[in-house]
Amino acid sequence: MPPDAIPPGAATADAVTMAGVPAWAVSAIVAAGGRMHACGWVPATAGNISVRLDDGRIAITRSGVHKAFLDAEGVMLVDAAGTSQTAGARPSAETLLHCQIYRLFAAAGAVVHGHSVAATVLSMARPGPIVLAGYEMLKVFEGCRTHEVPLEIPVFDNDQDIARLCGVAEPRLAAMLGGTASRPLCYVIRGHGCYAWGPDMDTALARLEGLEFLLACELAKGTLR
Repeated sequence: MPPDAIPPGAATADAVTMAGVPAWAVSAIVAAGGRMHACGWVPATAGNISVRLDDGRIAITRSGVHKAFLDAEGVMLVDAAGTSQTAGARPSAETLLHCQIYRLFAAAGAVVHGHSVAATVLSMARPGPIVLAGYEMLKVFEGCRTHEVPLEIPVFDNDQDIARLCGVAEPRLAAMLGGTASRPLCYVIRGHGCYAWGPDMDTALARLEGLEFLLACELAKGTLR
């Protein structure tokens, strides 16, 4: 067993790894990584997963770790600004995008990011946002009560400068705050993948799963034309 692994039966609210990450956070992230891998959304070492702790710090996957083989060593801590709180560990390259979501959405407790075929291809094939309409699955998104109301999924151009990408995304994400209108609480980076979030990991994963289903439907529809 690795020195900072969580012993069987130790995943209690008070248990922590040697890196200082609460066992519940590691368990949630490891389980999410396995589920996303099984769905084909995190090939190679792609994707990243995080949860927000009660003290405002963020438990997030380390850079370069395959999500199918996550363990306690693959999860680290950063502060709200994305600065590593785990000695010798480098966080995911897109940590600032997680930090931005937690800063803007006070209720956000988990963020998941995958690189699916559907998200990658559709976002490259279509200019502007992706508009979803007529699907019963739209109800997975906050405020959506019927299939009859179209939902616009923001799409941002990919950028290796993550701080600059945050600046581009900020106005559109801020527009999701408040109000009673339908809110996707997710977005797509063109040629890259999806981000989704929620108050807990189960909700974040459900939103990602719903979005991925809808994007796969849109991709399949294109083959019928």
